[in-house]
Amino acid sequence: MHMRGITFEQGWLSWERFRCETDCKKYPEACISERLIKETADVIAVDGFRDAGYQYVILDDCWLATSRDAAGQLQPDATRFPSGIRALASYVQSRGLKFGIYGDIGAKTCGGYPGMQDYLQRDAQTYADWGVDYLKVDGCYADPAMYNITYPALGQALNKTNRVMVYSCSWPAYLPDPVQTSYQTPYAELQLNCNLWRNWLDIQSTWQSLSTIVEFWALASQRSKGFTEVAGPGSWNDPDMLIIGNEGITDEQAALQMGAWAIFAAPLIMGNDVRNLTKAQRNILLNKSVIAINQDPLGMQGTLVQCPGGCNKSQIWRRRLSGGIAVAFINLSSASVQEMCISQSALEPLDTSALLEVHDVFTGELGMHADADLCKQDILPTSIILLEINEAFPIQLATAPVTRA
Repeated sequence: MHMRGITFEQGWLSWERFRCETDCKKYPEACISERLIKETADVIAVDGFRDAGYQYVILDDCWLATSRDAAGQLQPDATRFPSGIRALASYVQSRGLKFGIYGDIGAKTCGGYPGMQDYLQRDAQTYADWGVDYLKVDGCYADPAMYNITYPALGQALNKTNRVMVYSCSWPAYLPDPVQTSYQTPYAELQLNCNLWRNWLDIQSTWQSLSTIVEFWALASQRSKGFTEVAGPGSWNDPDMLIIGNEGITDEQAALQMGAWAIFAAPLIMGNDVRNLTKAQRNILLNKSVIAINQDPLGMQGTLVQCPGGCNKSQIWRRRLSGGIAVAFINLSSASVQEMCISQSALEPLDTSALLEVHDVFTGELGMHADADLCKQDILPTSIILLEINEAFPIQLATAPVTRA
C-alpha cells in the first residue's frame, strides 16, 4: 500500500545529475547502472547522509530494457543491471536504506522505454515482488485528461499488493499552470491518491531554474486555491530535486535552496553525485537545524508573508513548527542587497510579549528579540536568512519603583 500518515521523504534520485546516460563503456562511473546505485548507497550509508535522514535511493528513467519479456513483465537492461532489480533493492536495503524506482503512467517512459499503460496491476505487483519502497511515476506518452483515472488506479493497484510504498506522482506537472491560468489543480484528489506530487517544471542545475521555481512557489501560494492547505504528513507538494552539489549554482544559492525547501516542507531528494561533493556542499545538505525545520512533525507547509518589491526579487515566509516558528528572508535579486522585516503580528502564535530566542540556522548565530518587528539588513544577492524562533522566557517588569534606603 502507498504510505499514509507521517512520511518525510529524504533521499537521492539519479535523474538530475545522470539523466539517461546508458553508455557504460564510455562513462562507467556515470551511466545508469547497478554500479551507480550501489556506489551511491554506499556513500549515503557511511558518509553521514543516512544518519541525517536521507533514506531513499531512487533509480530514475532508462533502467529498463527496450521491451518487456516474453511474459509481458518489465525487465531491466541486462547489461547494465546484470543482477536484476530484486538483488539491487536487497543491496540498498542491506545498507540500512530504502530502494526506489521509476515508471511512467503512459505507453512509454519519457526516455522511450516501456510504460505502464494497460499493465498497472501487473507492474504494481512486479514492483512489490522486487521489494520496491518508493515509486516515482511520470506522465509522458499519456493523455493528461485521463490522469484523474490512471494515477488513482495505479494507487489502488499498489495498495492491493500489500507492500508499503511511497507513491510519487508527476500528475500536476503536466496540467495547466495554476499561476498563469485560471486552472484549479485537483489538490484534494492528489492528497487522496499520492504521497507527493511534482507541481511544475523540471528543475535544472542553474540559478535561473532554481529562482523561477522559488518564485512559482510564492505565486502559487497566492493564486492556486488549496496549494498550501493540502500539504501535510503523507501528502507533499514537490518542487523537485535538490541540485546542491552540481555545477551551475554557488554555495550561497545552494543554501538558499536548502532553506527554501525547508520552509516549503518539501521533500529533500538530492539530484547530485554524492561521491563527489565539496565540504561546503556536504555541510549544507547535512545541516541538522535546517533538516529539523524541514522534518518538523507538524508537517505544515510554510506560508508566504509578503513579496517586498515582487516575488521575483524578495520573499518573506513563515512556517509553524511544533516548538515555535521558522522565518525565511529570501533575496532572489542577483544585483541588490536587501533589507526585510517581518511584522510582530506575523510572529504569532509566539507570545511576542516574551523574549524570543532567534537562531540563524546557517550561521549558528543565536540572539534575542523583544516586542517589535523583526528585521534583517544586508541580505546578500541570491541568498537566504533562515531563522528558527522560540519563546525564551517572559520579560519581568517591575510592578513598583525600586526605593533605596
